Order: sequence, then C-alpha cells, then structure tokens
Amino acid sequence: MGRREQMVEKVKELMNNQEKIRNMGIVAHIDHGKTTLSDNLIAGVGMISTELAGKQLFLDFDQEEQERGITINAANISMVYGREENKEDQYLINLIDTPGHVDFGGDVTRSMRAVDGALVVVCAVEGIMPQTETVLRQALRERVKPVLFINKVDRLINELQVTPEKMQEQFVKIIAKVNSLIDAMAPDEFKKEWQVRVEDGTVAFGSAYNNWAISLPMMKKTGMSFKDIYDGCKQEKQDELAKKIPLYRVVLEMALDKFPNPIEAQKYRIPKIWKGDLESEMGKSMISCDPNGKMVMMITKVIIDPHAGEIATGRIFSGKIGKGLEVKLITGNVDAKIQQVAVYMGPDRINVEDVPAGNIVALVGLRAATAGETICEVEIKPFEEMKHFSEPVITKAIEAKNTKDLPKLIEVLRGIQKQDTTIKVELDQETGEHLVAGMGELHLERIEHIIQRDHGLEITTSPPIVVYRESVTAKSKEIEGKSPNRHNKFYFYVEPITEEVMELLIEGEIPEGKIRGTTHVEPFVKAGMPRNEAKKLWAVSNNNIMVNASKGVQYLNETKELIIQGFEQAVNAGPIAKEKVQGVKVVLVDAVLHEDAIHRGPAQVIPAIWRPIHAGILTGKPIILEPKQKIQITVPQEFMGAATKEIQGRRGFIDNMEQDGDSISLIGKVPVAEMFGFAGDIRGATEGRVNWSIEYFGYTPLPRDLYLPVVKQIRERKGLDPNPPQAESIVDDDAE
Repeated sequence: MGRREQMVEKVKELMNNQEKIRNMGIVAHIDHGKTTLSDNLIAGVGMISTELAGKQLFLDFDQEEQERGITINAANISMVYGREENKEDQYLINLIDTPGHVDFGGDVTRSMRAVDGALVVVCAVEGIMPQTETVLRQALRERVKPVLFINKVDRLINELQVTPEKMQEQFVKIIAKVNSLIDAMAPDEFKKEWQVRVEDGTVAFGSAYNNWAISLPMMKKTGMSFKDIYDGCKQEKQDELAKKIPLYRVVLEMALDKFPNPIEAQKYRIPKIWKGDLESEMGKSMISCDPNGKMVMMITKVIIDPHAGEIATGRIFSGKIGKGLEVKLITGNVDAKIQQVAVYMGPDRINVEDVPAGNIVALVGLRAATAGETICEVEIKPFEEMKHFSEPVITKAIEAKNTKDLPKLIEVLRGIQKQDTTIKVELDQETGEHLVAGMGELHLERIEHIIQRDHGLEITTSPPIVVYRESVTAKSKEIEGKSPNRHNKFYFYVEPITEEVMELLIEGEIPEGKIRGTTHVEPFVKAGMPRNEAKKLWAVSNNNIMVNASKGVQYLNETKELIIQGFEQAVNAGPIAKEKVQGVKVVLVDAVLHEDAIHRGPAQVIPAIWRPIHAGILTGKPIILEPKQKIQITVPQEFMGAATKEIQGRRGFIDNMEQDGDSISLIGKVPVAEMFGFAGDIRGATEGRVNWSIEYFGYTPLPRDLYLPVVKQIRERKGLDPNPPQAESIVDDDAE
C-alpha cells in the first residue's frame, strides 16, 4: 500500500474518533503568507514534497488563483499528524485555507462556520492590517477560537535590519493589538480565555517561506532561543533552522494543543449558530456531537465540478452521513438523496462510505443546495444565517452578445450565485440586463472570467455602477394609504433607527424576515428600544424594522402576511432612486379593514402598504447613503503629501496617521464611487513605493451638495423620470 493510500485509510479511521479531530482555518490579510504556510503543513505530513513547499501553492489549484498569485477560493484538505515524540498517537486535521483579499471575504465567513479554531497569520513587517481585523471578527462571531502565527520574521531581521530589541517590540505590539481586538469582539465568556500569549503557547513566530517556526513549548523541547533565530537569519542559516524547528511541527502541535475537538467546541458553538430548542433530542444531539443521532449538517460551500456537478461542502454537527441517505434541504424545502460522500485531499476528493459528526465532508447529489443550507434527516429549525461583514457595493450589467446564449447565461449566473452567496443577481425587467452586484472590481472580474473562460460565453458588460442606499433623518408625518378599491386604509409614519439598533441589525443578531417568537425582545431592549415596542416588532428587512403600534384593529392578523410583504417591497426599492432602503423604522399606527377577505387580497393590501411607506420616506428628510471603504496606505515619509492628496482628492478623509521609522501609515475612509482607477494613480503618485489595502467600512450619508446630481444620475440610468416623485403623488393610485 502506497503512502497516499495509507493516509486515506488513516483519515477514514480517525474521522470516527472525535477527540482526535481538529477543524481549523487559516485566516489573514492578503499576502501575509497563508497559502505558503498551508503548503508547508501539507509537506510536513508527507502529502507533497518538501522541496515544493511554499512554491507549489498546493491549495491554489484554480487557474485564476495561479495567474493572479492570490487565493480566491477557500480550499479544504484532511491530513493526519502525530507528534514527533509519539508518532503513533495520530490526529485528523481538517484544514481550510481561506482567501485574504477583501473581495472574497464571503468565503472566510462561510469557512468559519465549518471550523472550531482559526490560525490568524500576521506579517511581522506589516503588522495588523484592515483585513486581519475583519477575518478575526468573522472568526469570533462564529465562536471560533483564535491562535496567532507571526510570519515573515526573517524579513524583519534581514530586510529591515532590526535589532533583537526592536524585533521583540514589534512582536509585543502585534500581540497587544490582536488581544485588544479579541477583547472588543469576542463573546463575553471568552474575552479573557481566548487572549493569545507567548507563555501559554498560543503565539508562534516564524517564516513560512523558509519553513521554520518557534513557540515557547518548542523552545522548551529543543533548547532553541530567540537569539538562535536572530543569528540563524543574520548568518543565512535558515535551512538549519528549518531542520531544527520545522514550521509544520510548531503549527500543527499548537493546533492539537490549543484548538478544541468538535465535542468540546459544539457545546458552546451550537447555542450561537442554531436557535432551535437546545433541550430537544436534536439540540442535545448537536451539543454533544453525537454520531448516533439524526444527521444534521450545514453546507458552507458549493462548487460546480465539470464532471460531478454540484459538490456541497460542509460541517456535520450530528449523526452520520452516508451514500444513499435521504435528506431534507430545510431552507430550500426539497428532499434529496446523497449520491457520494467524500473527504478532501486538496484538489482531490476521496470517496468514503460514511462520515460521522464533527467532520468536514463533500457531498455529491444535492442539486438544489446553496451555501448556508441546513440539511437533515428530519424537519428542524435551520441554522442561523451567516452574516457577511461586507456587502455587495459594485454592480455591473451583463448581457449575452448572442441572444441564443441568454438561457445558458441565466443558468451560469444561477450556478455562480449558488457557489458564492455574496453575489447578488437581479434581472432588470425594463432593459433585460442581468445586474450582478459584488464586493469590488476584482470580485466582478472573477465572475466575468467564469462566464467567459469556463463556459465559453461571449458577454458585454457595463462600466461598474456603485450601489447606494436610501434612508431618512427625521420622523415623517403620519400618512394614509388606501387600497385601490378604497375599502382598506392603513396609517404609517417612518423614522430613523437608532445607532444601537442599527448595529444590532448589521451584526446579524436578528434574522431577516417575519419575526417569530420572543427571542428578539431582549437584544432590542439591550440596544435601547422600549420593551413594549420590541414586543410589537413584526419584521426585519434590509436592516429596516416594522413595528405594529395599532390597537384593536379587526382582521389585522389575517392581513399580517400581506402587510409584511408590502413593507418588504417598500424597502427593497425606495422612492428616491429605486435603491434599497436602510436604517428606517416603519410604524403601523392604525388600519381600517373590510370585513370580507375577498376585498383585502394582495392586489389591494400591498400597494396600500408600500405607497404610504414611500411617501413617509419622502417626508422624513430623505438622504442617500453611499458605501465607503476603510483604506490604509504605507509610504516612505517623502511621499506622505502625495498619498494624502490622493485620498483627499477622492472625497476621502484621514482618521489617523502613524509613523514607524521613515514610513508613514495613513488610515482613512474613501467613498467607493471615487476608488475606480486608484491602484494606478497611487502607484504613480508614490513612484510605486506604496503598500495599501482596503476593506468595507459601511454606508454613510452622501454630502448634501451631491444628493440631487447623484439621484438624477441613478434615475436616468434606470430609465426613470430624473426628478424623484412628490409624497402626495405616491399615495395617489396613479403614482409611479
């Protein structure tokens, strides 16, 4: 039996021993060395040659990843490792290498649902970057325990020529920053427990490129010290360091010792990610990670394989999944049969008979599956929706060059949306164009490549379009909405949501849609909402809320579903420019309803809801919100003026400025609409001597002087009258 076959057999054996499983993800800012690190771990366990480690980029097997030199897709691999001192005592490590580019952050969010531990990689030279904060936030939100690996230490010593004292100072600074982020973002019960510390072995240092690493436990085992590291780098003896303190040994042993096994992790993770009855048979089975319970799994990723079709990857939280098992897709409300079950070996999938709870698995045969789907043997409450930190802020219109290709284009776009739930695809009924919204320019370029290169379709695309939001800044007057038959009347006002409640909605604590039960009441009260108002909450949509403040209205409960539909329709395309509405509280004050249900059907009720809400927005001091990005630029001191000018010339402003030696870091915020062409301009302004990164910041009000020009531009692009309607005309039946 060859080495590979032995590894496969060992994986099959260990997946049944949950105490010996570690599910981990590697997360970091772009170019901080995740995939090189993954290579070294894979080489360390004997799955690729040591010579190729760090150069093969084994988990970047997508053609575009290789061309661009970045990770675009989260990649899975299952590997076996035993400590040097007792190699027979082996563990199964299910590893996910995640992307670092801000445009592909959705893959990080989805991956964090599948793992229990996150190895946070930080470049020793660049330190904590914006995307480091984002990926750490994503891990902590999912109750995934972090440990820290400070990479590229050799660059600190050899390129920046720092002294041993300066090196230690930089380490202390990075660790302190990571801990301040954990303190700010971790669940209360883990704020102290999950702090990373050199002395307890949750911090390691090294060079993924040169294949060595050190941690305090490894210093004790090998007698190596920081002085040996410093001297080894200075004397160009990094090959010797790699033999004495190989990176894979330090990192994998840190994972074995510091990450929880699935049994431990699911005790505190399930109450966070599943809001069903924890005392039910199903709840107890998931909390105890019971392989003998009913099967429950969450799909975290879907890829489309040209040979096998849809491959759904996910984490099994209860029971066992095997070939031929009949399952329910809870959100999609369909039944399916599992055709194949497999585990990942990098680009390859190895078919197995069945896989128990606590493992990450690949399934063939779930055609209706999308990322975020709950699959189960019985009907249960689905897992909490995965809330992405970023939002799609740039749109392109995509058309098939040849009309005959339109059905295939629709099919391809549906497939892309299944694979990446952060992409939003809408059909513009008036123009027939497909509007594809993504996280940024690179995200949309990637979609175009998939359509053209992978599916051979010729397409035309529009220039990038920025996605705006509509909101209000004041309480509107009370507005009456009449149904077309005049038999039903509804009275609404709208007002802005408070910052605290908005934060709650953005964090995803409250699921979208109709409010069920009372679990939402305490979070809203904690955010400052009066308890009696929180109890009357009916629905959440697009970070807007609807409250029923009416009293004793006959037939209101029978009409509730239609009222919520009208509210959702109103906030999905606002009155100012048909952009989504955000941050608005809609209050139903009163209603008069016809006693006969036939006179209060959808065609009567829905227009009588969305029209007064739109009129309310127009009388509530309306504003347009624009998306902004947080930007960090590091330049030599002599280029500070040029970099500052570049930010300020794009309506950006600088929040903070830090000096480190002769380098200056500028941290600021810039509107997405002003960032097109930035890469070329900043390189030109600084003669190429610049490091910069961006991350999604959120929506902020558009300056007042730009309100009308931007509204006019959006409306004209959408084929609407350039001037927004008046409130009075909207509540009239003949309105827009």
